[in-house]
Amino acid sequence: MPARRVASPDPEPRRPISDPLAIRALAHPTRLTLLEILLGEGHATATRCAELSGHSVASCSFHLRTLARHGFIEAVPAPGRAKPWRLTSMRQELRRDPSDPESAAASSAFDEFFLGHEFARLRAWWTGPAQQAAEAEWRDASVLSGGTGWLTLAELRELSDELGGLVERFFLSRDNATTQRPDGSRPVRLFLGSSVGLFPGEPG
Repeated sequence: MPARRVASPDPEPRRPISDPLAIRALAHPTRLTLLEILLGEGHATATRCAELSGHSVASCSFHLRTLARHGFIEAVPAPGRAKPWRLTSMRQELRRDPSDPESAAASSAFDEFFLGHEFARLRAWWTGPAQQAAEAEWRDASVLSGGTGWLTLAELRELSDELGGLVERFFLSRDNATTQRPDGSRPVRLFLGSSVGLFPGEPG
């Protein structure tokens, strides 16, 4: 799949993931939720994840082990019976291997799942009660935008790099654990995507 990053404490990017089993492991809403919880908490046990997600401890434990098996998270050494988990990287770059039909199929399936997952979150904010209940300044600072332009390949790469730099600055370069959040901050979800050749009359 085109470079896709699911945020997680390591400032270095991971090797792009093309293993179809690892890609499919992320195509589950509970697992994406658990990754976000670990990003925000720094580390958390299955019990803590259950408290924050609304899922059962058994379900969280199963999905955490699945994520660990594919290297997305790891156990944190801790005394006693508690078993906290943490992310292994701030970045998860998934990239299809065109020479591997299974990788390509898994990437396409993840793309469909991820787009639906993200669009549902955007729709819930822009059309649901949370946005109406938010303070006016937070509503005004939120953005919903789209545009079409004719770009060269070099320009598209430049645009992607500049947007990636902003994501790096505000999202990936920070430790989002509770003790490191800027004063007055709130969780903000950002979704970026581009498409090529989908203008009316253009081949898609």
